Parts: sequence; structure tokens; C-alpha cells
Amino acid sequence: MMCAASAKIMIVIPTYNERENIERLIREIFTFEPACYITIVDDHSPDGTGRIAEELARTFPTIHVIHRTGKLGLGSAYIEGFKYALAEGADYIFEMDADFSHDPNRLPDFLEAIQNYDLVLGSRYLNGVRVEGWPFCRLLLSKFANIYACHVMALPVWDATGGFRCYRREVLELIELDQIRSNGYAFQIEVLHQALKHGFRVKEIPFLFREREHGESKISRHVVREAFWLVLRLRAPLREIVPHLRYLYKDYDEFVNTHPLTQKRMKSEN
Repeated sequence: MMCAASAKIMIVIPTYNERENIERLIREIFTFEPACYITIVDDHSPDGTGRIAEELARTFPTIHVIHRTGKLGLGSAYIEGFKYALAEGADYIFEMDADFSHDPNRLPDFLEAIQNYDLVLGSRYLNGVRVEGWPFCRLLLSKFANIYACHVMALPVWDATGGFRCYRREVLELIELDQIRSNGYAFQIEVLHQALKHGFRVKEIPFLFREREHGESKISRHVVREAFWLVLRLRAPLREIVPHLRYLYKDYDEFVNTHPLTQKRMKSEN
């Protein structure tokens, strides 16, 4: 088994207009994981985030900045970051937002969990709701999006749309990254679907999601529509959906906890 201490850890952070967050976030990440590498994928932020990222890269040699020509989307930013991480030999690859909704102090918990799983998801809905600062309508949208995706696709998780994750490199090597066109919620759902389709083991760990203090949310109606149609396209066979619907009124933990892909990796796999 590869231990976190000997593994190369890379955190991929897409940015667009995050000048008020990015430096403080980077410094906090290095406080909790000083040996990690960071890749910032900036979509030509008008507020100068890319320039600040370059200044940080001169201060911290383990930071790499990818500058893109415009606002090309969250999903494509992650894919570009993932490809760079794989090319650089990263063993564990994180995806993480730049707005402090994902708390850097939880990084060690992800690294502990990834020792026994292939993919670790930060979950806002495991064992209750852990969201701070959202208006009720936004929380309702997110919660129902997860109910819809998890039941139509029969996914053994509570939170399929979250963006705080850690992957073993084998997961991203096997997923056909160039075939993924989704962004936003849909990107997270599609990558999770691909990972489970290939038989990788998934673990959720709860964390408190905090709404950003600075900047603006990137969610849009297009993001919601994209996720809705993606779930229909990737839906489970009807013979699986129908019996799965009983979990709408039963404890979903029963399905999640007993699913083969939520069990620990076998020792021979580590």
C-alpha cells in the first residue's frame, strides 16, 4: 500500500475571478499539506487572478499555473489539470474550489481515506445536511439534484455533484477524459459514473460546505439543464431503477453501505 507520506499529491484548482481568495487559500493548503503540489487552471480572469497565481508560483516552486484563453468551463479546466497531474506523476489528485467552500484543513482526512478506496468524495449530505450560507432555494435545488441523479442512475452515494474530491491516479488514467464534455454539476456526475462503471471503490466523508465570502457563484440555468439531461442519458436500466425507487421512502444508507463499490479495497489491490 502506498502511504500518503511517500505519494505525490497534486491539487487542481480552477479559477475565474478569484483574486480575493487565491493567495489565502494557497497559504492555508500548504499549512495542512506542505508537501503537496498545486495546479491552478485560470480561465483568463479579468480581475487578475492569473497574475496573482504567477506571483505565488514564483514564491512556491510546487505551484504550476495553466493560463487558458477565456472562460472555457469548469469541466474542461479540471480535465486539463488532471492531464497535467498525470503527466507529472501524481499519485493522488484532488479537485478543489478556490472560494473556501472546501476547507483545506480536511485534506488530511481525504488522504487517510484514499488509502483504502479509489475515489473519496467530500459529502454535504452524508448523515444530514452540512451547508452554510445558501438560501433555501439553492439548498433545495442541490439536494433534489442529488436525489434525482442518485435514484435515476442508482448511484451508491449521497452527494454526486460535489466538487471536493480525491482520486487515485488509476481512476483518471482509465476514465476517457477526452470524451467528457460536461461542466458544473454534470461534470461531477459524469466522472463519478465513469469511475463506478469501471469498478472503482468510492468513499464519502462528511464536510461542512460554506458559501463563498468573496466573488460570485458560477451556477447558471445552463448548468442545471445540462445536469438534468446528462442524468437521463446515463440512467440505469429500467429493471434497476424501479426496485431502487423504494429508497425514496427508506433509509438510503442501506443501499450505500451494502453496495459492493463502497467497500474497502482488498489488500491485494493496495
